[in-house]
Amino acid sequence: MTYLFNQPSAFAAELIEGFVAANADKVRQVAGGVVRSTRSQPNTVAVIVGGGSGHYPAFAGLVGQGLAHGAAMGNLFASPSAQQIYNVARAAHNGAGVLLMFGNYAGDVLHFGQACERLRAEGIACEVLAVTDDISSAGKDELEKRRGVAGDLCVFKAACAAAEAGHDLSQVLQLAQHANQRTRTFGVAFSGCSLPGASHPLFEVEKGRMALGLGIHGEPGIKETDMPSADELAEIFVERLLNELPADIPQAEGQRVAVILNGLGSVKYEELFVVYRRVAQLLEAANLQVVEPDVGEFVTSFNMAGASLTLMWLDDQLETLWRAPTNTPAYRKGSVLVAEPLSAAERVESTEEALPAATAESQESAKRVLQLLESVAETLQRNAERLGDIDAVAGDGDHGIGMERGVLGAVEKAREVAARGAGAGSLLCRAADAWADKAGGTSGALWGVALTALGTALGDRQTPDAQRVATGVREAKEGIMHFGKARVGDKTMVDVLVPFSDSLIEAVAAGASLTDAWLKAAQVADKAAQDTAQLVPKMGRARPLAEKSVGTPDAGAISLALIVNTVGDLLKEHSASEQGA
Repeated sequence: MTYLFNQPSAFAAELIEGFVAANADKVRQVAGGVVRSTRSQPNTVAVIVGGGSGHYPAFAGLVGQGLAHGAAMGNLFASPSAQQIYNVARAAHNGAGVLLMFGNYAGDVLHFGQACERLRAEGIACEVLAVTDDISSAGKDELEKRRGVAGDLCVFKAACAAAEAGHDLSQVLQLAQHANQRTRTFGVAFSGCSLPGASHPLFEVEKGRMALGLGIHGEPGIKETDMPSADELAEIFVERLLNELPADIPQAEGQRVAVILNGLGSVKYEELFVVYRRVAQLLEAANLQVVEPDVGEFVTSFNMAGASLTLMWLDDQLETLWRAPTNTPAYRKGSVLVAEPLSAAERVESTEEALPAATAESQESAKRVLQLLESVAETLQRNAERLGDIDAVAGDGDHGIGMERGVLGAVEKAREVAARGAGAGSLLCRAADAWADKAGGTSGALWGVALTALGTALGDRQTPDAQRVATGVREAKEGIMHFGKARVGDKTMVDVLVPFSDSLIEAVAAGASLTDAWLKAAQVADKAAQDTAQLVPKMGRARPLAEKSVGTPDAGAISLALIVNTVGDLLKEHSASEQGA
């Protein structure tokens, strides 16, 4: 359990505030995360790392000289939004482009990709790299589908050292890709983690048992076995990793390796040293040369009890990058010259947000849109625990919490801009950014895409009619499928969104009112959501545990059905009141 917190919803924001206060000589806070508080070399590549909070020292603890220039930080176990990543990248940009780095999770891929597109559109050279070191999450023939876990540090370190040495963006990316291709990790867990305010862990491991191949977001392992001794665990780690040589390593014997024995949150350093004692013996017996090993906590899973072993197979270039000095709040290597701090004026950021002019009709429509968002928020709050339980069957169990955070953020922003005279379109677009910011994760990103598409279709000049709304829903569907890459049958919200959109468009084309068309489409959405129970997930964190999810509907599909039904009920009430008047 988590012992020390105030409001669970404020935990991530408060931990960032405290972290910056404790490390002001190295980092400063910006909207969306932290960046260096010291001056970087001009005209050098800025490397931005990031992901959800709850993994400290990753990601904020790795910001500083010789390592990252900034870290985008989402809520607990939730990807930072594209806006957060963009803000951090802009604040850290040194004039020679930006490399965005993150673990290979659907939400991170989506958000970092969107931020990259935005930076490029503004003339800032940008590249992305998703770390894929977790050997348990996909087979050797699907390396691109593997998750990023503790090997993040190896790949980040290589890229950041290359940037610090003055390599250009293409060279930094190439070296990061090389490090990623040569990094492998395998992890285990002895118990799950509990997020602040949660009454139970995201998953449980039976006493005396150990889960193999876990993720770092509360995903359960791929299988369980009896609890080993420390030496037996070391043997499991080394055997698994030596059976997973990179394609360009013909044999293990005689190779050099960087080694990380990583604690996942609740395993004591003393226990890790006992395990590493045997790891070192086994690597020596395999005739491997260990280069500057690290034992401790580097990429954690909040308070999970578990550990992982990472090997990065070195050549001369990677060894130089691995040995390069660094000085961050949580990771130090070698000796670096203390960098010059930024001046007070350089630390100030402007966050002024202008709203487009809107007609009186659109401003009135915006008030109704706000009412719809408030009703959706009530529905999602009532169902947050249920959605989390559905998601926990084969995922990380955070869908309900994420949807609740997202919609509450959207409502807060919608109220703010409505009071400032926003039209319906601008209100939805601003709410979309807030939803993505607060929710994080894949669903946060996709709901941000959906609301932005709908808001763009509605605009700020006219009262939304049935045709305009149906067009907006269709464009939301197309945007989600474009950015999320899911298709019908993949067991995602797309399995509901496609038939809902098709039904809505068909009914509107046949002359139905918006209310009647929406209510008919909502019935279609309900059935489609329940039908996802028979599907096998092909995307997201549930994919490695696909068979476990059969018989349980997709959480994203259920939440979408809840939302469209809530909107339908309110549209029906509005229609009835207008007819009564």
